[in-house]
Amino acid sequence: METQTIYMKPVAPSKSTRITGWVITIVVLLFLLVDAGMKVANAAVSVKGSVDLGWPEQQVQGLGVVLLLCTILYAIPRTAILGAIFLSCYLGGAVAVMSRVNISYWFPVIFGVLVWAGVYLRFPALRAVFPLNK
Repeated sequence: METQTIYMKPVAPSKSTRITGWVITIVVLLFLLVDAGMKVANAAVSVKGSVDLGWPEQQVQGLGVVLLLCTILYAIPRTAILGAIFLSCYLGGAVAVMSRVNISYWFPVIFGVLVWAGVYLRFPALRAVFPLNK
């Protein structure tokens, strides 16, 4: 008995699609690396912002390490989709915390969309699983 695959055959992205995906990915990576670095280094601005959101001061560095690990996974092409999943979880937590203290949470939502837009444009297999065709 022959089984059928439910996935479409991946089609290689055009050069402009790939470049757009990389530009989005690099912008996201730069922001996340700066944010993680400031948390790991216990920068006063980062610690104050996290404490204002309700995080204990001694946990900020740990959050930075988690963000740094997720960002590194996202930066490596072979593990980029796993990194995008982990970053989605991290950003979902940011939405929950910001919602709890009643401040605008659009930034982590938009950033989560950008995380996935970068990998979606770069990886044909991902576009084959989630096609945006008519």
